[in-house]
Amino acid sequence: MTILDGKATSAKYKQAIAAEVAERIAQGKKQPHLVAILVGDNGASKTYVASKEKACNEVGFKSTVLRFPAEMTEADLLKEVARLNADSDVDGFIVQLPLPAHIDEQKIIEAIDPSKDVDGFHPENVGRLCLGLETFVSATPYGIMCLLEEYGVETKGKHCVVLGRSNIVGRPMANLLSQKGYPGDCTVTICHSRTRNIASYTKDADIIVAALGSPEFLKGDMVKDGAVIVDVGITRVPDETAAKGYRIVGDVAFDEVAPKASYITPVPGGVGPMTIVSLMRNTLLAAQRREK
Repeated sequence: MTILDGKATSAKYKQAIAAEVAERIAQGKKQPHLVAILVGDNGASKTYVASKEKACNEVGFKSTVLRFPAEMTEADLLKEVARLNADSDVDGFIVQLPLPAHIDEQKIIEAIDPSKDVDGFHPENVGRLCLGLETFVSATPYGIMCLLEEYGVETKGKHCVVLGRSNIVGRPMANLLSQKGYPGDCTVTICHSRTRNIASYTKDADIIVAALGSPEFLKGDMVKDGAVIVDVGITRVPDETAAKGYRIVGDVAFDEVAPKASYITPVPGGVGPMTIVSLMRNTLLAAQRREK
């Protein structure tokens, strides 16, 4: 069993990005600038944005975080998005999800300039992904593909089961793995909350991408020997024995599944760091495109 170490792999990618940024600046080119909009006080969102800030500093990007109260109106947020669209100093920006319930997330996503949509959520970028065209690939699926490639995980002709059908992870992940080339060329099945007898699919899978948001959903008796396991889930589970009063778990029951797996991502330290570094790669790509 081999651990797919997202922490080590992301560190390697960050070094490469930092070297490219340093070269750009030495050539008199603009420092890439990533902006994050944070509305409200969601704890997970604040942690994630802080991680992005740290990564920007590590690779030499200019980083700006715009923090707004949860009471911010949809109209005011749309104005802020329009301002960033027009700001020539901003190469890419993200609106951290989830947003407060009174704001239409899809309306906000569609208002973002596709050329600055480094999260890869705008319909134009999603459509380009579906057609196999160059685009901003949403950060988590992009990170997973990079991790599979880094470890040389065989995907051609393999049966991949994706657990979850979200527009952020499940659907783009299925699309990427089914496309021609490496990593790709998989036969893909998407399972979700309405799928009957999910275990009948996972037991047949060569590769499983678990992105349900259900703690330790995938058990040892649901996977076959030698399967490749990618755990996207990350949930705080109360634990009185832990110093913080909780522990972080994924969608996979790691202790049960790991002995049967050929490759597996840990939680934390697997997909999470790759998501952050993929956002950095998208931002660098945005800066490069804006020079053309």
